[in-house]
Amino acid sequence: MSRVYSIQCVQHIPASIEDTWKFFSDPSNLKKITPEKLDFVVHRENNQKQMYAGQIIEYKIRPLLGIPVYWMTEITHIKEPCYFIDEQRYGPYSFWHHQHFFEAVEDGVIMKDLVHYKIPFSFIGDIANQLFVRKQLKMIFSFRFAIIANLFGNIKNSQPEIVMS
Repeated sequence: MSRVYSIQCVQHIPASIEDTWKFFSDPSNLKKITPEKLDFVVHRENNQKQMYAGQIIEYKIRPLLGIPVYWMTEITHIKEPCYFIDEQRYGPYSFWHHQHFFEAVEDGVIMKDLVHYKIPFSFIGDIANQLFVRKQLKMIFSFRFAIIANLFGNIKNSQPEIVMS
């Protein structure tokens, strides 16, 4: 039986919580913070600029060998401007639960992502996680860190804080 893995990423953003929330709660911005080589496309987002609980978002992504994969997530919980949670309803993982937290601090916002995920196919999924899934997720969050720093600015000497287990 394969196990559930997690990844946590923390970033200090020198912006207001209102501007940070506005950016991250707009599903059309997902493409901007995803590496181009994954060919990420948002198919449907219910034509809403701001997310809401129950919202279904559909994507296409090419995570491995350029093979397109359909992915559907649901925004299950939302408390503006503090957090939202998306869960995979259909896609490449047997389990995907992504929590996004935003905390206003004196010089900006502390943003925390916490993802729990499980790969299908039992021990083969565990091997796949060790060989490439884990590395790809770390690369995606490192890329997001750099893009967010470009868009909002970066706290001096700030580096991505990514913890995987």
